[in-house]
Amino acid sequence: MIMDLLLHILCYLSLCSGVLCLHQMTWLPCHFTDEKVFLNEEGHTETQPIHREVMLQFGRKGDDPVNPHAVTFLVTGSKLDLRDYVEGVEAEHLDCELRRYSTEGIDVRWPAQEAKEYNRWFSCTLKHSKGLFTVTSFLRHPSDQTPPGQQDYRNWPVIEDREMLTTMVALVMKTQSPSVKAALSSQQKLHCQFALDHRGANVTVEWNWQHRGERIILFSHSRRLGHNQGTGVELKSLARGDATYNLPFTKMSSEGRYICSVSVNPLFTSLDINLYVEEPPRVTVNVGPVFHLQEGEEQRVFCDAENYYPLDVDIVWYEQDPAAAGQRVGAPLPTVLQNILLSSHKHNQDKTFSVSAYFYLQGSRSNSGRQFTCSVSHQSLRMPIKKSFILHVEEPSSWLSDRNVGVFMFALLLFLGVMLLLYSGGCGGPHINRLIKGCVHTMIQQEENQYRKNHTENLTGLNTHHKQNQ
Repeated sequence: MIMDLLLHILCYLSLCSGVLCLHQMTWLPCHFTDEKVFLNEEGHTETQPIHREVMLQFGRKGDDPVNPHAVTFLVTGSKLDLRDYVEGVEAEHLDCELRRYSTEGIDVRWPAQEAKEYNRWFSCTLKHSKGLFTVTSFLRHPSDQTPPGQQDYRNWPVIEDREMLTTMVALVMKTQSPSVKAALSSQQKLHCQFALDHRGANVTVEWNWQHRGERIILFSHSRRLGHNQGTGVELKSLARGDATYNLPFTKMSSEGRYICSVSVNPLFTSLDINLYVEEPPRVTVNVGPVFHLQEGEEQRVFCDAENYYPLDVDIVWYEQDPAAAGQRVGAPLPTVLQNILLSSHKHNQDKTFSVSAYFYLQGSRSNSGRQFTCSVSHQSLRMPIKKSFILHVEEPSSWLSDRNVGVFMFALLLFLGVMLLLYSGGCGGPHINRLIKGCVHTMIQQEENQYRKNHTENLTGLNTHHKQNQ
């Protein structure tokens, strides 16, 4: 009996703790941009913003203000709770902004509104300080004052200091992707969701794309007219309040501002999602992992950064001891090369860019065994891309070079063959011909093997570089 009672108590406490975790936020400091509209000396309408620090308090009608010395917007219970849309986020990570909202004289009876009530509207925007999401909503403040008419912004009711305004959430919009960085050819989902405090509303949802003064309608849905235009939004999901736009294939022309808007008479709100194209560079060097040079020989070494976007890229060449490169503590810093030359930027057909950074490497015994690294940084990369090679410097060949040795061997064998032919007393013996051919074939094969051994690695790296960088 006692164990059962304890179990019930534990269950009750766990449920209560869950509710407290979900709705532990009871208030938020907010920035309220009030407005004073007046006629200036020339008879023109001017709007003077008035910045006020207020409290956004969650509770019930009749609650005392948390801060009695500040203006308080008390958000009371409805089918919508703003805290559900910022769940798990600490208050210090939220930026709150309140503004008046003008319906331009349109007075529409809102569900659950009493017969003799009028509505005053305020917009409330909550943004994550690190840009993880944006939530915008409308707060409905019932009032017994008649609406001032079409130019209601000229006769805003004054909000006194320490005044408390009791409100309810009527509409909420949220995006979890205020800013999107997309690679070319990638698929993107631009998140947008909305909710109303009642069902059956005549909602209109639109997606627009805007860039450099151009504006295009991507998708439009009107529940009242039963009309759909464009693609990109799933209608089944839209019925549940999910207006996420699907971008199937990111192109360079996809970059711009995507605007998700929702309107329910007399309210209209929208969220901006900025999409930026970022394509990481492909980095190559024109030499292999081990590069052979003869002492005194000079070779131009390229580092190519290709097909990146946007334009800015940083390329650094440096050298160091390969043994020091693997040390984490106490290793000497690499030496940055100063004699680096940059090619002009190449504008590719897909509107990406390419550039090369190169230097002239001199074969020196002091550089033999050193590691040379090209490091490329770009805003699309979390870490720089690095390509390295190790330089091996060989002693220069004497006058008796490999090729000269081959020529000498060929002449010697030819001379011996002729002498042997003359000594045998014939000029066409098949055994003599086979002997000469075999010797010549062996000599040529040895020469080719020796040549490949000394030069294959260098040629492999050089042949990979593009002709325009030669």
